[in-house]
Amino acid sequence: MSDSLNQFFASFDAALQQEAGAEKKKGGIVRSVKDGVVHVYGLLDLKMGEVIVIEEANIRALVMQLEGRNTYAVQLEASLEVKEGQRVSSTGEFLGIRVSDDLLGRVVNPLGRPEDGKGVVAAEGTFMPLERIAPGVMTREPVSEPVQTGILSIDSMIPVGRGQRELIIGDRQTGKTAVAIDTILNQKDQNMICIYVSCGQREANTASVMRKLEEEGAMSYSIIVSAGASSPAVMQFLAPYAGAAIGEYFMERGRDVLVIYDDLSKHAVAYRELSLLLRRPPGREAYPGDVFFLHSRLLERAARLNKENGGGSLTALPIIETQANDVSAYIPTNVISITDGQIFLESDLFYSGVRPAINIGVSVSRVGGAAQTHIMKKVSGSAKLDLAQYYELAAFSQFASELDEATKKQLTRGERVVEAMKQAENAPYRLWQEVCVLRAATGGFLDQVPVGDVKKTLTAMLQMIEAEHGDIVTAIMTEKKYTDEIKGSLDEILKTVLTA
Repeated sequence: MSDSLNQFFASFDAALQQEAGAEKKKGGIVRSVKDGVVHVYGLLDLKMGEVIVIEEANIRALVMQLEGRNTYAVQLEASLEVKEGQRVSSTGEFLGIRVSDDLLGRVVNPLGRPEDGKGVVAAEGTFMPLERIAPGVMTREPVSEPVQTGILSIDSMIPVGRGQRELIIGDRQTGKTAVAIDTILNQKDQNMICIYVSCGQREANTASVMRKLEEEGAMSYSIIVSAGASSPAVMQFLAPYAGAAIGEYFMERGRDVLVIYDDLSKHAVAYRELSLLLRRPPGREAYPGDVFFLHSRLLERAARLNKENGGGSLTALPIIETQANDVSAYIPTNVISITDGQIFLESDLFYSGVRPAINIGVSVSRVGGAAQTHIMKKVSGSAKLDLAQYYELAAFSQFASELDEATKKQLTRGERVVEAMKQAENAPYRLWQEVCVLRAATGGFLDQVPVGDVKKTLTAMLQMIEAEHGDIVTAIMTEKKYTDEIKGSLDEILKTVLTA
């Protein structure tokens, strides 16, 4: 009985394979086209994410839903030439992008085509698939080296490490992109490749970012992947994966890479649009049920590889836009749970003049001091505590008629720390500048300076230290350790400069 059953199933499988081969050879046909979604009938053995070609229109489409003989694909190029009854063939290929050093300084779309008017990108290069499985645990090593953002409040209290995933979150127009761009500008001479992914942003904003990077000389080590607001939803959906694929090329060659996804809120909206057009069942806020997987498979590709695998790293800075500072909404909570911490920019702080408007209470880095240099870890030790105590006491002091001396001292110190943390846009600090400013603020050297004069005093202090005390600058930048000699010399200099 078992032999006859085996023969039956074997003949049945052979018949199915013969039929599938005949169908595949024959190809499929377009049954309907609507809103860029092509319904194809007859193609078998397709895979999710495979590319098919509508032959008469010479248009490629991306397979996004399989239902037996029925396939639903999204056009990769907008075209009115796709009609019912046209033949469709499978390519057996998946989407990817050709990557080489020639991409540095260029603006490309998610398929690698130039968007900057500087001519074609060299065709030679390694083919990197847009979708890849993230590096396994055994190929990684712990995050231990910092990404110096040049933003004092981040480097001192919410450090970002190479290989980390740190979320930048906040309402619109609170400086999220500014934080990301300052981080790129500070990577000059840091041996870091920077990739800025513009997903759903206005083209004018992307052009402004490119212009700023060019003015500051940062495009030589940067790549922009652009899928603007006017791009089809499928391009916005693919853009972050293209950025990750480019980053993996450099990471696997031992380089350190920083990828900024600006922003994943619009990425989720683009995926929701595609899913609703594909008639998938909507879930919470009409997003499909796999929207969490959408971002988790992207951000898991951030890693720091061990020495046996090249020792490169891919650091991800995704950006999420909130509504009315609501970090408990669906997409924000999804991405918060995937990342290693978040930098929360609060609109109230922004409008009150605290810029960057980082809420220290909500912001966190789960890597912490492991991603800081020794000198930064030591100098910034009390900064977060000073700020937390200041904000608590400032709220309390509004209702108190008299304050004791200890409370007044804490308020005085906190006010100076807040002022010292304020930083102009596109003006990142070098490490020695951060150390000097932090030590001056937290060490009490600014307590006698009027609050309104703190920024002016700090600017003059940094100029004087650079001009007259080059030895301490060199010591901080080379040793990066808070030795007794550096501490004593720095305190003596600050005391002399700030009391002169």
